Amino acid sequence: MGSIAEPWGISESENANGTPKGLSRELRHGKTAHNMSSSSLRKKSDLRLIQKVPCKSLKNVLSNLQEVILGTKLAVLFLAIPLAVIADYYHYGRPLIFGLSLTGLTPLAERVSFLTGQLAFYTGPTVGGLLNATCGNATELIIAILALANNKVAVVKYSLLGSILSNLLLVLGSSLFCGGIANIRREQRFDRKQADVNFFLLLMGLLCHLLPLLLKYAATGEASASLINKMSLSLSRTSSIVMLIAYIAYLIFQLWTHRQLFEAQEDDEDDTYNDEVTVEENPVIGFWSGFAWLAGMTLVIALLSEYVVATIEDASDSWGLSVSFISIILLPIVGNAAEHAGAIIFAFKNKLDISLGVALGSATQISLFVVPLSVIVAWIMGIKMDLNFNILETSCLALAIIITAFTLQDGTSHYMKGLVLMLCYVIIAACFFVDQIPQPKGTGLGMQPKNSVGGGFVSA
Repeated sequence: MGSIAEPWGISESENANGTPKGLSRELRHGKTAHNMSSSSLRKKSDLRLIQKVPCKSLKNVLSNLQEVILGTKLAVLFLAIPLAVIADYYHYGRPLIFGLSLTGLTPLAERVSFLTGQLAFYTGPTVGGLLNATCGNATELIIAILALANNKVAVVKYSLLGSILSNLLLVLGSSLFCGGIANIRREQRFDRKQADVNFFLLLMGLLCHLLPLLLKYAATGEASASLINKMSLSLSRTSSIVMLIAYIAYLIFQLWTHRQLFEAQEDDEDDTYNDEVTVEENPVIGFWSGFAWLAGMTLVIALLSEYVVATIEDASDSWGLSVSFISIILLPIVGNAAEHAGAIIFAFKNKLDISLGVALGSATQISLFVVPLSVIVAWIMGIKMDLNFNILETSCLALAIIITAFTLQDGTSHYMKGLVLMLCYVIIAACFFVDQIPQPKGTGLGMQPKNSVGGGFVSA
């Protein structure tokens, strides 16, 4: 845009990454499903009034504010951010701080996806894909690290498990249901190849969760609880390293060798899509502006995540809800609402490949990247976090993966499949809503003191 001054310009015959304009559509096909999902919530900016500002520097600042802050349909939710800061400063009710912080995270997560898409115009689709893979679940990762810093291992495990369940059952289920209702007289089809790859990886992640759990039941009576926990911890750390290696291989597979399986496909003849969803062929902000905004929003996410972690127990006591229910159900629903809405919008437009890319891609990223990285970070911090999510939580994860795999096995969809997935999510939510059983010692689901392998857990 002419109103954005950057250290380098963009010639009329080239895009931001130096590629001729004639290839811009091919580059756009290289966008990830998360970027395409974010574009569905973009609001086209009207910069005519800003163009009349005489001061060039002020014009650039206002243009960036218009595109980044007001360029989303969720802009009104940004008001929750200063309100959360004010509520914390004046020591208002901690449940109120928790609710405001959770609400403020919703537009931030969507804007991070938008900014990584903007930076991809300058870095190219491959580096942009890597950036999106790193920042795609920044909220979950930041919350996990801050919770570990506060020795809240249970919150880490619950929130990451909830994100996987939410993507597999709620996001995918609501997408298939809404898409089936909107296209009830036409068959919805999708490419199974992408889904197959994700399910292979999800099943491998499930194996890494099952083995530490089964060690407890396979041990004989002669084995002490401390020995079993030590074995589980060692196995979990080894498995986490393997999972991270698998995730790196997945990125190579997705971004280099078989990227055609993961491209967000578009139909030229679909005028409804082109009219209602904004997909830019050129960037709307400059590289350094985008980088600065991305860094700033990451810091704000860290601040709100700190509020969430610090006030979650108070919200649990005040609302009469268990920490497990808030972490597994409420955190993922509210924190990823923007991404979820984007997936549903594309399902309405019969773009199931994009919806599947959002739901399955996010679940795979959390399972193979965020979870094992949390274990490694906890190891570095001297906190004993393993991959044993306890039998109830692991069973829910296993059944969610199996049910979703069966749902997508034939490459077609209708609203009944989505309805079943959503109802499964409701059943799991009801299970954790009524679950008031304190976690037994040695499960790792609790606030675990540093440098402690065995007992000494405080139940969540």
